[in-house]
Amino acid sequence: MKVIPGPASKELGEKIAQLSGLEKIPVTYKVFPDGESYVRLEGSVRSEHVAIVQTTSAPQAANLMQLAFMAAAAKRNGARKVTAVIPYLAYARQDKIFLQGENASIETVAAMLHAAGIDELITVNVHSENALAKFPFPARSLTAIPLLAEHFVQRGFQNAFALAPDKGAMYIAEQAQRVLGGEAGSLEKERDPYTGQTTQTGKNLNAKGKTVIIFDDIISTGGTIVGAAKILREQGAKQVFAACVHPLLIGDAEKRIMDAGVKEIVGTDSVPRRASKVSLAPLLSNELRTLQSG
Repeated sequence: MKVIPGPASKELGEKIAQLSGLEKIPVTYKVFPDGESYVRLEGSVRSEHVAIVQTTSAPQAANLMQLAFMAAAAKRNGARKVTAVIPYLAYARQDKIFLQGENASIETVAAMLHAAGIDELITVNVHSENALAKFPFPARSLTAIPLLAEHFVQRGFQNAFALAPDKGAMYIAEQAQRVLGGEAGSLEKERDPYTGQTTQTGKNLNAKGKTVIIFDDIISTGGTIVGAAKILREQGAKQVFAACVHPLLIGDAEKRIMDAGVKEIVGTDSVPRRASKVSLAPLLSNELRTLQSG
């Protein structure tokens, strides 16, 4: 097996290759003045199983096209199998049709990647497992929550309270709890019967004097974390951290979260950001070693 670090995940791809002891294939890439992407593999992939590491966070269109081009180039140059390692899978939240005329966008992404020559997909903490069922080849999601929790243990925050922003994400808090060793709980959402608006509440939650880490798969605009932090402050939490696998942190999300009293935001390098303090390389290199031995 050989690893191809894509342009959007170059550093992560190189770490994965190093940790797994696999040869890396460099990629030459550029964007033409009209916006079109160009990629070229700088090494032999003939008869090889290759793993292309390429996140598909913003700019989604460019990163997806680069991934498709690398896969097609690998197959054109004789690769026997292509595994796409996509730390953050774009369009995974568009897996259902609600209104006539809509498209389940993840199905189109799946068809495109299949046509490009991808045989298998590995992603991390996909927002909806249902999205993976749309792919015409094996697709699975790994969890990085234990990695995030271990990061806090190493910093001396064992026994911290692991909080999910809602009951639907309680499984995430429970994954973190198994590493942290403290309590786990979730906020609740209440819907106004007249306006239909939902609000977070901290019923049955006691955060007074505790270090609380809010765990989620994605932090996008930050509204959920801001609301959670407000409740925790009102309950007298000692300190509040926010941890997520995919730190999209759109616009001024980071500032809004910090202004809400969160001490620190910790994310992974699935999406390269200032908050990307935990690397997915150990998790993904271990998965590739398992694939290689299998």
